Amino acid sequence: MNLYDFFHLLGGLAMFLFGMHIMGEALERRAGKRLKPILEQLTSKPVKGVLLGAAVTAVIQSSSATTVMIVGFVNSGIMQLRQSIPVVMGANIGTTVTAWILSLTGIRSDSFFMTLLKPATFSPLIAFAGIVLLLASRRRRDTASIMLGFAVLMFGMEQMSGAVSGLAQMPAFRELLVLFSNPLFGVLVGAVVTAVIQSSSASVGILQAVANTGAMTFGAALPIIMGQNIGTCITALLSSIGANRSAKRVGMVHLYFNLIGTVLFLSAFYALDALFRFSFTQLQINAFGIAVTHTTFNLVSTAILFPFIGWLEWLARKTIRDSKQAEQLEVLDQRLLNSPSLAIEQSRRLTVEMARLAQQAYLLSDSLLDTFDARVVSQVEDAEQTIDRYEDRLGAYLVQVSALNMSEYESREVSKLLRCIGDFERIGDHAVNLTEVAQELSQKSIGFSPEAVLETRTMRAAVQEILDLTIRVFGGNDPVLAEKVEPLEEVIDTLRDNIKANHVERLRIGVCTIELGFVLNDLLTNLERISDHCSNVAVNVIEYEGSGAFDNHDYLRRVHDGRAGTLFQRQYEEYLQKYGVACATNFSGNAPDAETEATMEGQLP
Repeated sequence: MNLYDFFHLLGGLAMFLFGMHIMGEALERRAGKRLKPILEQLTSKPVKGVLLGAAVTAVIQSSSATTVMIVGFVNSGIMQLRQSIPVVMGANIGTTVTAWILSLTGIRSDSFFMTLLKPATFSPLIAFAGIVLLLASRRRRDTASIMLGFAVLMFGMEQMSGAVSGLAQMPAFRELLVLFSNPLFGVLVGAVVTAVIQSSSASVGILQAVANTGAMTFGAALPIIMGQNIGTCITALLSSIGANRSAKRVGMVHLYFNLIGTVLFLSAFYALDALFRFSFTQLQINAFGIAVTHTTFNLVSTAILFPFIGWLEWLARKTIRDSKQAEQLEVLDQRLLNSPSLAIEQSRRLTVEMARLAQQAYLLSDSLLDTFDARVVSQVEDAEQTIDRYEDRLGAYLVQVSALNMSEYESREVSKLLRCIGDFERIGDHAVNLTEVAQELSQKSIGFSPEAVLETRTMRAAVQEILDLTIRVFGGNDPVLAEKVEPLEEVIDTLRDNIKANHVERLRIGVCTIELGFVLNDLLTNLERISDHCSNVAVNVIEYEGSGAFDNHDYLRRVHDGRAGTLFQRQYEEYLQKYGVACATNFSGNAPDAETEATMEGQLP
């Protein structure tokens, strides 16, 4: 092998990798849209997962592409970690199909039909058909790319085989192969080469090209094949960078599966070799033998580790530990931007989590009004900070989604989410404000009159109900249920007005104080604002799930103008009766006038 042969080797390797890249990308584009729904609907039966992983990888000719796809699905919450493990195992089996195709280069026969099976014979025909298809039809571009990529791959394989054909006669190369008799060195070489080119199929192809020289033995090839399976894990590990913990665990499962499989396989093989002295380890291995060994290893590893899927999951979870809030915030995967519908669905799920956090913050702050606890104050503040992070991440992500090519419904959904995350964030802010009200009451050792306590508890219960109702409306995208929110919001406004009027009356007869009036006003304002934000969310659901109109104020005006005798009015009266305790204590029975409002706001002495 001279310098020119080395140049031909580099050129052949370049063609091989380029052809594999072109073919893999085209296959994924062609089949990806059909394969993704299948993966999304994966059942909990592990056997089906293995078969599915093998089939998908055999189709797209890349276990790396399959594992990257799985990382994306787990990261987005479409697939659970346990569901992904059998698919990873199947991907390792499916990737061996490439080695079988490449083994055709080793066919040696003068028979017409056997010669026809050689890539050197049919690759030019595939290349010609591919270029004709590419020039003739733009709609068949992916199919043409698959054909051309395959032809280039095979040409590269033939060129590599020709370039290294002289290695068998080189003493230096034979001395190098002696080093591969050390299993650890062979595993290391296989892992490093595969990690560098990020394709076990490509590294197996290189090994097959060397094997076709007749200079490599079975004993030297075996540990290299094992190392190639370890090296291919680098792609999934790199893909999981920046993903959530579950997605990182997929990469770790892939690594552990191949590491454990390699250790068990090599340990068993060399133990049996020490007992029975396998003679075939010194025999020459060809491309076909490498394909057989590659497939055997992955089948045996899957069979051995298949019953221990739960242990692999446990090991991955121990390596990548949980952090619930960080896990939720990492759900928004940049890779999902290629599929707007998936990106929107993940944004909606995270917004539901944000809404529940806001509800939890309110319930905690509400409990402080009865029993003050500084530790609960810290919990509310922590929840509010998390809600703020949710709003920042969701807002930025949804802006990216809004720039994508979407349907009209998807555009409306993005607009609805952008509006609602602001309302949920403000609910968290008002929960913090309520903790300040409770803190002031505790620090000053003051308290409301029994009548005011009864009234505010009634209003707090109404706010708790409207918040729970709103989260159910938003989580279920339920415009029918959403119609119950606005009547309850009107009742909460009525409660606020009556409580204010009652306080002024108690102030007039000396039952209450101005100082308590300021605290009471802060409490009522924050409760009423929470109900306003709930109303905004409900109206958004009604409008965006219905006609698609975006004018909330116009909707509310139409509702209020035509409320007499309507479902709205009946629901309003039912809620008014349910929370009529505060209304019943109204001394005047009327809403406060402008002077009363001014007194409550602290503008009059």
